[in-house]
Amino acid sequence: MGVRLMVVDDHRLLAEALASALKLRGHRVLAAAAPSAGAAELVVSRAPEVCLLGTAAPAQPGAFDPVVRIKKERPQVAVVVLGPVPSPRGIAAAFAAGASGYVRNDERIEGVERAMMKARAGESAVSPQLLQQAFEELLHPAAQPDDEGARLLELLTPREVEVLMRVAEGEDTRLIAAGMDIAPSTARTHVQRVLMKLEVGSRLEAAALAARTGLLDRAVGGRAAGGRAAVVRATAADTAEPGDHPVPPPH
Repeated sequence: MGVRLMVVDDHRLLAEALASALKLRGHRVLAAAAPSAGAAELVVSRAPEVCLLGTAAPAQPGAFDPVVRIKKERPQVAVVVLGPVPSPRGIAAAFAAGASGYVRNDERIEGVERAMMKARAGESAVSPQLLQQAFEELLHPAAQPDDEGARLLELLTPREVEVLMRVAEGEDTRLIAAGMDIAPSTARTHVQRVLMKLEVGSRLEAAALAARTGLLDRAVGGRAAGGRAAVVRATAADTAEPGDHPVPPPH
């Protein structure tokens, strides 16, 4: 049975070519679009079973904002991301946003089709090769310069270090505000500044960077939650709340 789907990609030719190929294989393509904005609104309005969402820069801040919006308003829609070979952080960010799968954009049409079918069935759709690459880098991360954690620490104010610690512990904006006795809007601004200064696109990435470089261990003399445990806890809080992405500093 064919899948009712949409193809959304910033490159219209790619979107239309993929849509045509899938139509020939018996699938019902509701739309093949290349919006520079409004991708989420388009998918929400058409409500396909599966959305194939192309991205050229999975590491770019906000790359998976459309996924968050789609899953919030149409949780039954399975989103499969089509993108370049990602870093483990790219895969993690896609799934943390709510994606059901990640497929390389040079995958054969048969591989894309398999991912669609698995996603529609409620399964995670990611190739064993991508998973192996991700686990290899997570288990054997590239060596970081000894001063990387110190360099990053110098970028943050003491208040922002506390915010980063709370993010790594899995606290959401409400809990950060309550724990620091500040307004939620102020807490959200602090989170934005931390993400901007660390040049990451999500809370999960911030926690992973802090754990990998030992930033928090340097800040609190080893009391910070370390390694993968901090990343796991941060995943639960990495819900991409409105405004939780880096913003430019005020002029």
